[in-house]
Amino acid sequence: MTVTATSVDQPDQLQPRPAPGGRTGRLLRLVPAAASALCGVLLYVSFPPRALWWLALPAFAGFAWVLRDRSWKAALGLGYLFGLGFLLPLLVWTGVEVGPGPWLALVAIEAVFVALVGVGVAAVSRLPAWPVWAAAVWIAGEAVRARVPFDGFPWGKIAFGQADGVFLPLAAVGGTPVLGFAVVLCGFGLYEAGRLLAERRRTGNVRRAAAAAALLSVAVPVAGAVAARALVSDQAEDGTATVALIQGNVPRSGLEFNAQRRAVLDYHARETHRLAADVRAGKAAKPDYVLWPENSSDIDPFAYPDAAAVIEQAAKDIGVPVSVGGVVEKDGKLLNEQILWDPVKGPTQTYDKRQIQPFGEFLPLRSLVGAINKQWTEMAHQDFSRGTRPGVFDIDGAKVGLATCYEAAFDWAVRDTVTHGAEMISVPSNNATFDRSEMTYQQLAMSRVRAVEHSRTVTVPVTSGVSAVIMPDGRITRKTGMFVPAYLVQKVPLRTSTTPATELGILPEIALVLAAAGGIGWAVGSGLRARRAGDA
Repeated sequence: MTVTATSVDQPDQLQPRPAPGGRTGRLLRLVPAAASALCGVLLYVSFPPRALWWLALPAFAGFAWVLRDRSWKAALGLGYLFGLGFLLPLLVWTGVEVGPGPWLALVAIEAVFVALVGVGVAAVSRLPAWPVWAAAVWIAGEAVRARVPFDGFPWGKIAFGQADGVFLPLAAVGGTPVLGFAVVLCGFGLYEAGRLLAERRRTGNVRRAAAAAALLSVAVPVAGAVAARALVSDQAEDGTATVALIQGNVPRSGLEFNAQRRAVLDYHARETHRLAADVRAGKAAKPDYVLWPENSSDIDPFAYPDAAAVIEQAAKDIGVPVSVGGVVEKDGKLLNEQILWDPVKGPTQTYDKRQIQPFGEFLPLRSLVGAINKQWTEMAHQDFSRGTRPGVFDIDGAKVGLATCYEAAFDWAVRDTVTHGAEMISVPSNNATFDRSEMTYQQLAMSRVRAVEHSRTVTVPVTSGVSAVIMPDGRITRKTGMFVPAYLVQKVPLRTSTTPATELGILPEIALVLAAAGGIGWAVGSGLRARRAGDA
């Protein structure tokens, strides 16, 4: 019989060290919560208008630190705090004109999705090569958030914060899901590499498989981004087009400008006449077509002859087709419509916005919202209807795809303009409602990502700014200020080739969602087996 004695000089090897008590213990228990919220704020700071894209990496590294090996309840709370830290400042513009109520409600709902992602990340953090599974879980959360509730709200996708980053070429590989996955994977991989390094210093042991997985989690996204640069080009493939963007400005910022619809229309017509005069004087190149922004004519030109006359005079003066953003009513339906107005033939082609904005262009839960605040229902007294066909204008042989404002946030709404033949893309927008907030810069970054994703020139004509011309490599070559009348004229390349992202469409996102589901299933199964073994 052998008796093994255990030394009482090393109690830490017999039982866990008790948590510090008193005030110090309470403060230490608050550290993960505070760190999670601060990491969310750090992620927000990585988004435009700041070019601090790289801050997303330490943000996700810190998020991994607070979530690793947590219970599902702790992960739910920590994930919610991360979501609040990120989304509260990112979406503050949603309350510029309607007060803090809708802003806070939106953030409270959207942060729930981040909280559920936190639970998934905590679950897979026990798996081999866990950064891969965890990054897939994040993208799965974005995929769900882009679809529900009320047709989704994809604002805040990680890809949209990377317009200035080294990972941007990956948008051409697999769109926003692959670009976002690479960034999140790299952040989680950095944490895992640091954790394993600290473990080695503490114990002297090296877990080679885990270390290799951590290093690959960092190296593969970076190497992939470098390799993907070959997919990025701004060379013309079907000639060029000289395009003009008109920013007429509005009488004043905010919702009240809709009461001055004629003034907005006149401002855009006036700026087009100024462009025409400069063309005749040799100060500006004559465009092949002119692009007005969304809501540049909130007076229905099909119903009001005076509005039609203003547009027709502007088109005749410049002598080329003008794409006008109008609000029109057809068969009792209210439509946010782009109208191609020919200087000779008049209106020839139209596109009706398909992805309309909840609580902006249509009001879900109208009776409930009215009970809370009757003013909101009065402002949106009639819901807009959805278009049914992709928007591609054929302008003298040039194919111009249209994704109106909010649609730029949705992968499918931009992609199907290219699959239907668009050689360039226009994103007519109206940001006047949101004053000088960061919203316009966030949306501009989306358009830069879309340019690389589909290798197309993207133009962004905006009522009040910032209007811009974006090359297929994501560079902004011309832009305006905010709340100033201006026009932009530039020769841009027309392209016909498609990127892997365009060809693959939704497939990369589906693959990542399935990977996330597989990882969570593996983690749950492993936990159940371990519990049964413990019970036995």
